[in-house]
Amino acid sequence: MAKVEFYRHCLQEEDISAVAEVLRSVFLTTGPKTAMFERAFAEYLGVKHVVGVMSCTAGLFLSLEALEIGPGDEVITTPMTFIATANTILHAGAKPVFVDVEPETGNIDIDRIEAAITKRTKAVMPVHLYGLMADMHKLDALCKKHELFILEDAAHAAEAVRDGVRPGNLGHTCSFSFYATKNLTCGEGGAISTNDSALNDKLRWLRQHGMSKSAADRYTGTYQHWDMIGLGFKANLNDIQSAMLLGQLPRLDAQLKRREAIAQRYEQAFSKLANVQFPRVAPGATSARHLFTIWVPPARRDEILVGMQTRGIGVAVNYRAIHLLTYYREKFGFKPGDFPIAERIGDSTLTLPLYPDMSDEAVDTVIAAVCEVAR
Repeated sequence: MAKVEFYRHCLQEEDISAVAEVLRSVFLTTGPKTAMFERAFAEYLGVKHVVGVMSCTAGLFLSLEALEIGPGDEVITTPMTFIATANTILHAGAKPVFVDVEPETGNIDIDRIEAAITKRTKAVMPVHLYGLMADMHKLDALCKKHELFILEDAAHAAEAVRDGVRPGNLGHTCSFSFYATKNLTCGEGGAISTNDSALNDKLRWLRQHGMSKSAADRYTGTYQHWDMIGLGFKANLNDIQSAMLLGQLPRLDAQLKRREAIAQRYEQAFSKLANVQFPRVAPGATSARHLFTIWVPPARRDEILVGMQTRGIGVAVNYRAIHLLTYYREKFGFKPGDFPIAERIGDSTLTLPLYPDMSDEAVDTVIAAVCEVAR
């Protein structure tokens, strides 16, 4: 059994009771609890609208569909992210165009984006990697200059702030993940934020088959007929998930303080190791601290990974560079050297346990294991 598990959720009895309350109620699908969560999350983020969906992946895909980005179009994004980011672009029928990343953060290098823009470019999809936001002020100025949409991937970054900006404040849409290991979780789930009311309306019918009225609209009070106003998808968040999420929102900031304290201990300890590096939080930024990854010599990464596991420490790899995965190599002809910074990170990264309920003793155990194995 692991001495320190890679991740443990922080759900409390009140969250379990909230789910039980929904299970005893009439609505299990998208209903009053989802509407409550959407309003509460929008207030937390400082945005006008939130649309609950089944995953961040669904959020990114529906954003592309809502903005009519598809065959013949290009979307610029990063190769250093989970495959879902780029896959949604392919599912929409568009082409992902990768740009290399910053060596200090792993985030997309905005200074490289302009050179990748063509007449086919319709949008940029930045990823706020590990919990640190990309420089949205700089990206916003660039995209306004070229009349491009911004579709943020904030799967890691609900709590993040950079230069006074929150996720979703500047993007046309911003997608969030409530996957099992996320800071805000319901096992599976996601949301899209937007400040565009017309886009909000479109996303709502896109998530439910293109129907003009939701189940709550149709069955609360006198029955209302519905119409199909467009071709949509099945991608809605339900009330069971929303009940689980609602109680966690007020705890997010306190839990972030604990994540930050653990991350600071990691950084202090690993700064003393010559062959261990880690992503840096930019000045003026608050990281959501979703993941803490270290970068070790690529030739030793897998050896160190196994060494950590044999010492009872749960670890992961977030992420290998997308463009060198088999499907992308075969489809687009990518090769080593195309995006060298992302490749270096992908070959050297190793993610450590980081969650609010970690004890100080568990943090000590992880630090000791890294120091022993990495040396």
